[in-house]
Amino acid sequence: MRPAPRPAPAGAGVRSRRAVAVLLLPLLGAVLVLASAAPAQAAGYRYWSFWRGAEGGAWTYQQQGPAVAVPPDGAVDGWRFALSPDGGQDAAKPRTAGSFTEICADTPSQEGRKRVAVVLDFGTAEDAGSSAAPAPGQRTACAAVAPRATSAEVLATVAPPLRYDTNGLLCAIAGYPQAGCGDPIGAAGAARPADQGGGSSGSGPDIGLIAGGALVAVLAGGAVRQARRRRHS
Repeated sequence: MRPAPRPAPAGAGVRSRRAVAVLLLPLLGAVLVLASAAPAQAAGYRYWSFWRGAEGGAWTYQQQGPAVAVPPDGAVDGWRFALSPDGGQDAAKPRTAGSFTEICADTPSQEGRKRVAVVLDFGTAEDAGSSAAPAPGQRTACAAVAPRATSAEVLATVAPPLRYDTNGLLCAIAGYPQAGCGDPIGAAGAARPADQGGGSSGSGPDIGLIAGGALVAVLAGGAVRQARRRRHS
């Protein structure tokens, strides 16, 4: 017969937990160091945001892209180049209120054509960045186009040349800016091009942090098993 296992000495469970804690604390500290050293996410992007003018001069963020959106006759399309969050109502709006009546006053209506007012806000010196050419002044235009013309076609009519990237993202209106396309800007305001190597890109998880967490989990399991063996030996 196997002898009955000896009962664990008083306080053995507490000592085991303390031993595990002693082993894990340095590892948890290492993970925290990895987390603090991880690259900061972009604070914003320099890009052209797209807006639709509403009654009273207010602006509503356009949920559809310009190649899909089909403005009706009498619509107002607004564009603003700025350092902004990645889309949504928090993006910088055009600083000029769009009035279709005023912008298209000198463009007579035509049979089989629609008129769309366009407001272009090229942003401020801060939006342009230190390496960009000075931003043009704000401007407005009225496009007379086919009834099914998209906002991209309206824009091409009144503000060429347009520049797109390989994914179809609108990079430049009337040739501005001359370079770059939706460049991410770090928390310190320094541009970090998306194709720059050597670091994690976008909002994906940091590999080093994941590896550190996995290491803690593995060693924690080993420490617990070791403490249990000592308690029952």
